[in-house]
Amino acid sequence: MKEKILRTSKNGMTVLLLCLVLEALSVTAFVFSVLYEAVLPIVLTAILMSIVWMPLIGLRILKPEEALVVTLFGNYVGTLKGPGFYAINPFSVSVNPARKTRLGQSGDVDSGGKASLAQFLTAAEAASMSSGNIISLKIMTLNNSRQKVNDVLGNPVEIGVAVMWRVVDTAKAVFTVDNYKEYLSLQCDTAVRNIVKVYPYDVAPNVDTTGDGLADDGSLRGSTEVVARRIREEIQGKVEQAGLEIIDARITYLAYAPEIAAVMLQRQQASAVIDARKMIVDGAVGMVQMALEKLNTEGIVELDDERKAAMVSNLLVVLCGNHDAQPVVNSGSLY
Repeated sequence: MKEKILRTSKNGMTVLLLCLVLEALSVTAFVFSVLYEAVLPIVLTAILMSIVWMPLIGLRILKPEEALVVTLFGNYVGTLKGPGFYAINPFSVSVNPARKTRLGQSGDVDSGGKASLAQFLTAAEAASMSSGNIISLKIMTLNNSRQKVNDVLGNPVEIGVAVMWRVVDTAKAVFTVDNYKEYLSLQCDTAVRNIVKVYPYDVAPNVDTTGDGLADDGSLRGSTEVVARRIREEIQGKVEQAGLEIIDARITYLAYAPEIAAVMLQRQQASAVIDARKMIVDGAVGMVQMALEKLNTEGIVELDDERKAAMVSNLLVVLCGNHDAQPVVNSGSLY
C-alpha cells in the first residue's frame, strides 16, 4: 500500500468559528421559538442544535514532523502531514496501532497539547478530537535491551545497541505490520544475533568475518564501526517493508557474560604479561649485545667465553627481574 498525502486546506479555525456561531444562532432561535410557542421552529432549531457541533469531531491539530493516517469506513483515505489546524470528515478515523507501545525509546507522541482548543468545547467534544493516533516523523532512538549472544567461538557475550530510526511511509507502517514499534524491536534483536555470531569477541586466528573465505582480524571489540554498520544494514533490509528508515546503529554495551568474565579477564591478563615479558626479554638481549660490543670495541676488558656467559647471565637477571638488583662487590679474582 502506497502513502497518499491529503491536500486538505488548513481551515480548522474557520470551521470552529462557524460552528460556534451557528450553535449560538440556533440556541437564540430556539429560545425565541419557545417564547412564541412556534412548534415547527422549535423542532427545526432543536435538530440544528443537535447536529451543528458534529463538524467539530473532524478537527485535528498537527505539529511539525507529525502525521495522521485517516480512514473512512475502513478504507484508507490518506495521510495528513505538516503543521496546522485541519478540518476533515467527522466520520473519519485516525489509525496508529503502536500509539500505546512504549519500548524505552525517545520521541513517543502522546495525546497532549490540546488545552487551547479544548477550552472552547465540551468534555465530550474535546475527547472526540483527541489526536492520540498521531504518528511522529521525527528521528527517534530505540535503546534495545542487552542480549546474551554466543560469538563465533561459542563464548557468551552481552551486547546492547541503540538504533536511530524514523517513519518514512505512514501507510506501510500502519497497514503492512501489526505494530511497527514491536516489529522494529524484534528485527533489532534478530539482526544483532545474526551479526554477532559471525565475529569473535577479540581477535582470534583462523576466523573469517567477511565471508570471503580468508581469515581476518575482525572482532567485536576492535571492529565496532564495521559491526554497527552491518547491524544497521541488516535491520534496514527487514524494516523497509514496514515504511521505516534506519538512520544509524551504535553498540552501547559490550562485555563477556558474567559466568565467563572472570576467566576471560585472567586470560587477557596472562596474555598481557606474556607480551610484556617478551618485550622485556627482547630489550634485555639487545642491551646485553650492545654492552658486549661496546666493551669489545673500546678494548676495556678482554672476556673469554666463560666470563661473557657470566656477564650475560648477570645482565639478564638484572634487566628481566621484577625487583631491583642487589649488587655484590667482588674484591677478588673471578678464579
